Amino acid sequence: MSEQITIALDAMGGDFGPAVVIPAALKFLRNNRDVNLILVGRKEVIHRELEGKRYDARLEVKHASQEVEMSELPSKALRGKKDSSMRVAIDLVKAGAADACVSAGNTGALMATARFVLKMLPNVDRPAIITAIPSIHGHTWMLDLGANVDCSASHLFQFAVMGSELVASVDDEVANPRIGLLNIGQEEIKGNEQVKGAHELLSASSLNYVGYVEGNDIYQGDVDVIVSDGFVGNVALKSSEGVAKMVSHFMKEGFGQNILTRTAGLVALPVLKGLRRKIDPRRYNGASLLGLRGIVIKSHGGADAMAFNYAISIAKKAVHTHVPDRIASRVGAQLNDRGGV
Repeated sequence: MSEQITIALDAMGGDFGPAVVIPAALKFLRNNRDVNLILVGRKEVIHRELEGKRYDARLEVKHASQEVEMSELPSKALRGKKDSSMRVAIDLVKAGAADACVSAGNTGALMATARFVLKMLPNVDRPAIITAIPSIHGHTWMLDLGANVDCSASHLFQFAVMGSELVASVDDEVANPRIGLLNIGQEEIKGNEQVKGAHELLSASSLNYVGYVEGNDIYQGDVDVIVSDGFVGNVALKSSEGVAKMVSHFMKEGFGQNILTRTAGLVALPVLKGLRRKIDPRRYNGASLLGLRGIVIKSHGGADAMAFNYAISIAKKAVHTHVPDRIASRVGAQLNDRGGV
């Protein structure tokens, strides 16, 4: 029997708060008997949302009197919202009352609060955000997605180590992740000094590093982990989301033009449904904040209950595979191999 674990959920975070978090929590509990969940937020709001719903003692409510707004400055949230649902959920991880935290709240505030409360792992300078995105051959993991705008070669190397260990821990299909460094070309002369320096460090390491990859390689699935700084990674991710919406818009517009195109749409419906399922962003919800002395998962702010359920699943896997301990061990081993990075 699996070890019983506890996950704290920021019930007030995101665009929809308890209306999404609570249905996701109840469904997750029904399908995972080895998990306890703590709903953190305004107890009167949470209890009102729970009214008439069936649940057992594995669901607990922890009151928090404040909420972090989605547009709030991270510094303001950190200093002035010490009893926010986000802060209390992270405090539960720090105190050992929860094994992980999941929040759909303000990304900057979540990162700042988690770093302040949980602190960084030994030999890790900065946290990084990683998530899986669909690709031709399954999916690809990418980091950093916005936590660090400016990065040194050493930071990029650390991201690669952390990403490799995270993927080996939570992705059942990948034992020895192939790592690619995002660049403007695959030639040795391409890239800025930080990227070139990271390339040298990765090439000399024991990681499964395959070299430079370009933007068009992100969705090929020929590598398992793609490393970049947070500025480039976030722009790449948001651009991809925009392209996906544009394609969806034109497909709907095309199939809805007249009776012939609508008929063609009905004929193609099974294929379209299969495509939609493969690239459904809800199935890839749940970005891990790596490098912390604890497990924190960021759900998309606009996530629905299905998507938030996937984010809780990522947290569960990270707990069972002891991701922070594995990252600390791997980073330490790489430093020993190189005599320091």
